[in-house]
Amino acid sequence: MISPNVETFIGCDSSYRAADIVLYGAPFDSTTSYRPGARFGPSAIRHESFGLETYSPYQNADLTDFDIFDSGDLELCFGSSEAALADIEARAAEILHDGKLPLLLGGEHLVTLGAVRAVAEKYPGLHIIHFDAHADLRDDYLGAKLSHACVLRRCHEIVGDGRIHQFCIRSGERAEFEFAAQHTEMHKFDFTGLAALTEQLCATKEPVYLTIDLDCLDPSCFPGTGTPEAGGVSFLQLLDAIRTVSKANIVGADLNELAPMLDISGVSTATACKVLRELLIALDKGWPGFQV
Repeated sequence: MISPNVETFIGCDSSYRAADIVLYGAPFDSTTSYRPGARFGPSAIRHESFGLETYSPYQNADLTDFDIFDSGDLELCFGSSEAALADIEARAAEILHDGKLPLLLGGEHLVTLGAVRAVAEKYPGLHIIHFDAHADLRDDYLGAKLSHACVLRRCHEIVGDGRIHQFCIRSGERAEFEFAAQHTEMHKFDFTGLAALTEQLCATKEPVYLTIDLDCLDPSCFPGTGTPEAGGVSFLQLLDAIRTVSKANIVGADLNELAPMLDISGVSTATACKVLRELLIALDKGWPGFQV
């Protein structure tokens, strides 16, 4: 049985036994190649969440309508990416074993790989829906196979061709875009095609892992991230995309790449908190027994 955290995300204080969704944090940014600080993202999101209301006027629902448990942050080895990923995988596997949906808070985007390893083990035929500014499809970064710049390439080695669906991508090496043309389904710049994809996945009921790198947002509304990229989507576009994709059979998810100290105004952290609230509500509305 996982014990409760001392400080939880607002409205996420259900018991573990009763919970449908379990939050767990991975404060890791050891492979960050530009501006570090994402390791402080999970704790900042929890702390600043108390500036939010638990009620969402976007979805006419409240976090307190649901059973959500926040298990806090894992204590990860910063000197070994593989050791950190193994701990993330073990926690995700425990949550999945208990019949709950694991929702990971990063941390840099490499943490997604640990969660995907566990989810793919339980759900063969897994699809990954990926919101990000960056393709993350390099085979290695400066010789390292385990890097935030390579995370979707490593995920591809798990799920195979045609099962990674990328949206908002606007940065990467030419070789990454060439790889995507052969092996993934990439939608550059925005969420065009997401509704059609969701409809298709709903029809087949195939399992889906959703990974959201918050730098998919334009830096004008979300500058507090390690590698900001101009030309991103708006906050409202992201919320609409989350509500759209939540109709699919989501079996795991993550939200990552907030580096709170890179935006001293606090706007980026506040935005991340609101995105997480909307994501939790959108995912949990799919559980049996919920009524607006």
